[in-house]
Amino acid sequence: MRARGFTLVELLVVVALVGGMVGVLLPALAGARGAARSAVCLGQLRQMGVAWTLYAGDHRGLAMPLAYTDAAHTRGGDGIYWWGADGSTTGRLDHDRGLLTTYLDARPGEAGLYACPAQRPGTYHHQGTTGTPTSTYGYNGYYLSPAFTPGWSRQIAHRPHQRLATIEHPTQVLVFADTLISRGPGALPASNALLDPPMLYSGGPGRPGRWQANEFPTSCFRHGGASAGAGVGGVCQGVHADGSAQGYAAQPEWLAQPAQGIGSIGIHNDPRYIPDWRAW
Repeated sequence: MRARGFTLVELLVVVALVGGMVGVLLPALAGARGAARSAVCLGQLRQMGVAWTLYAGDHRGLAMPLAYTDAAHTRGGDGIYWWGADGSTTGRLDHDRGLLTTYLDARPGEAGLYACPAQRPGTYHHQGTTGTPTSTYGYNGYYLSPAFTPGWSRQIAHRPHQRLATIEHPTQVLVFADTLISRGPGALPASNALLDPPMLYSGGPGRPGRWQANEFPTSCFRHGGASAGAGVGGVCQGVHADGSAQGYAAQPEWLAQPAQGIGSIGIHNDPRYIPDWRAW
């Protein structure tokens, strides 16, 4: 007796059923993949928080500088940042020379510890002149090491360099967090290893200062958000001075560049960035 084969109609029904099942499963698989990336990111941030605490332990409790860039410290060589040497004179970025790197096993490149797995290669430009990945996390040098925070030190160098013992509200102040910086509408954002506050200080020693809104904040709500290609309303993850790590879901008023998922956690500097800003 000859075996009966599938009819065309039956085959089309099976194909339709399989297609429907795939359509149902794909969003669940994408959600699981995103959750895994977020978990890896939090783990990396916790490791960086531990390394930051170890650095302070070796330096009389002093918070790690964001960077050494003046000749007195570099002796005419590369700038030394928390993530590595910037290659400004040698032309070669070197993660092994970073202030934090010696306290952890960090691999350079777009798959290393300094790279958030939710920020896919090709979705941003690399900062600096070497075209080499630095970090998609930023450090809160604006509060923790004002005189050693390139770009802002002239305005805020008179503020105290924090020690672990002097940090106000360590359970809330961010040390590292997801970061990017906008390069304008329609352009890919760039990595930025500075966790800048939502309000910036202008002034300095002997001059009255004032606070104004930061037009280019750097906190990135990339987990499930715009920079990951999933629209506005993602989560920015960070680690606090006490070592705890968590994510913060974006609110519309927090986003300076909604299409790129870039803004700040809150609209004021406290409590996440600069807890004592009102006393400046």
